[in-house]
Amino acid sequence: MLLNSETTKLVISLEFTRKNKFKKRKLNKSIYVRNIDSIFNHEELIQYKVEAELFYREYKEKMEINAINR
Repeated sequence: MLLNSETTKLVISLEFTRKNKFKKRKLNKSIYVRNIDSIFNHEELIQYKVEAELFYREYKEKMEINAINR
């Protein structure tokens, strides 16, 4: 699942990255995520980054997406 708005960063699940064979890069230090109520979510850490290229008609963008174990 991809989440995108002005208040969140792009996030993708590790399961999705495995199924679609994305290359992932392990972070040196895990990043804790806060829930909408500002409480830390200790179960869904950001541990990997995925590099992806998005294409839509003539539009092309390379970006890094955070991957969580969901």
